[in-house]
Amino acid sequence: MTGDSAREEAGEAPYTRGIHPNMYSERLWTMRQYAGFSTAKLTNERFLMLLKEGQTGLSVAFDLPTQLGLDSDDPLSEGEVGKVGVSIDSIRDMRVLLDGIDLSKVSTSMTINAPATTLLALYVAVADEMGVDRRDIRGTVQNDILKEYIARGLYIYPPEESLRLTTDLMKWCSRNTPGWNTISVSGYHMREAGCTAVEEVGITLSNALEYARYATASGMDVDAFAPRMSFFFACHNNLLEEVSKFRAARRLWHDLVQEEFSPSKEKSKQLRFHTQTAGVTLTAQQPMNNIMRVSYQALSAVLGGTQSLHTNSFDEAIGLPTDEAVTIALRTQQLIASETGVPEYPDPLGGSYVVESMTSEIYDSSKMLIDEIDRMGGSLECIKSGYQQSVIHESAWKNLKGIEDGSIGVIGVNKNVSNKETMHEGQRLNPEEVTRQIDSLQILRTERDEKKVSDSLDDLRRSCLGDENIMEPLIAALKCEATVGEVNGIMRDVFGTWTSPSGV
Repeated sequence: MTGDSAREEAGEAPYTRGIHPNMYSERLWTMRQYAGFSTAKLTNERFLMLLKEGQTGLSVAFDLPTQLGLDSDDPLSEGEVGKVGVSIDSIRDMRVLLDGIDLSKVSTSMTINAPATTLLALYVAVADEMGVDRRDIRGTVQNDILKEYIARGLYIYPPEESLRLTTDLMKWCSRNTPGWNTISVSGYHMREAGCTAVEEVGITLSNALEYARYATASGMDVDAFAPRMSFFFACHNNLLEEVSKFRAARRLWHDLVQEEFSPSKEKSKQLRFHTQTAGVTLTAQQPMNNIMRVSYQALSAVLGGTQSLHTNSFDEAIGLPTDEAVTIALRTQQLIASETGVPEYPDPLGGSYVVESMTSEIYDSSKMLIDEIDRMGGSLECIKSGYQQSVIHESAWKNLKGIEDGSIGVIGVNKNVSNKETMHEGQRLNPEEVTRQIDSLQILRTERDEKKVSDSLDDLRRSCLGDENIMEPLIAALKCEATVGEVNGIMRDVFGTWTSPSGV
């Protein structure tokens, strides 16, 4: 292990104590509440409400069809339109989603992976229409396809072709949207799938190395993309372990990048990350307890030095969060910022013998896992063999057995159980909104210029078949009102599909 945080200050390499000297005393983390459901209009209303209540950044959740590059009227979309996020079929939907929001001032995060190029292209197209300079838009697109193969399953194309799209997006943004984070390498979904804190750090940073290696092999300089790489971690119930996890991840990423890529920019070695409290820890039993769980998890993210934070709503184990629940979740962040005094100090728990020891242990154990993945050929080769998948399955099984036998206590589930039934009901979607969404898509097809759409899709196909960066042809096609399903259908035809090993 390298680095001794007892001898370093916040803002000093290897950044165990934080990437900025004064941390939150100078600027608070971005309060970025994840939201998206049903139609673009309803989601826009939720965004405007959250911004009015003091949210400082947008975070968009897309429905499953959108995440898989399908239109709402595709037979495969039946039953899933608008359920776990907003449905976006075309530039018309994106216009409604962002209506009344100044894209030159707000920072927007989009949780999208396989069709990340498509959704960023739509965002840029709407910014163009609004007259916002592309260099002024700020935000993050997740664009992390490797974790989809490992833990989440929402991938479309084979790995090599997916990495080509990832790199195309990174290259295009480095030249056109320098304020945009081109990838958010996510440990969150792997932690939700059941891995440990150590495995979350190890597998996530291993994936990040794979992206960096692929980008440099394609001709990019590490200093052209690494400063715009970001990370996305979960935050669980073990407060001190989670604080230590964030500290260890920062130090480890610095050392890995320095050793392999020797960048000239210091920002290329800084791990910047978004945190979301752990959805998997929320319980349908005694749901109000989730408010306390989320509070402690959010506090540990702040103590660990996160750059932005989403706090889950207490009713998410029951259904989509209500306005009341999301407001409480946002107020949780605001209370930590305004009333605890924690933001006044960089790395408040630095120097604690427990936190320092845990930081070192997580660093060493995560590094061992990264080294093991490298010995087996790197992240992509291990995904093809199902290695990371099997690691996560094993940890998830141990945790499940612990809950079932009572050795892991969960209040309201196997400990301090109440006989009272849950009275709270989550938000319910109006099925008529699905009909409206499909109707609006069919209206678009009758009103648009089909010749322009056809020609633009032909241009996109040519760029996919060659080695041209696909972003500009993609933006052009979407401006012609080609749909999300149509542009991804072209890519599916050219690139093909793939099935990831389960690891079981």
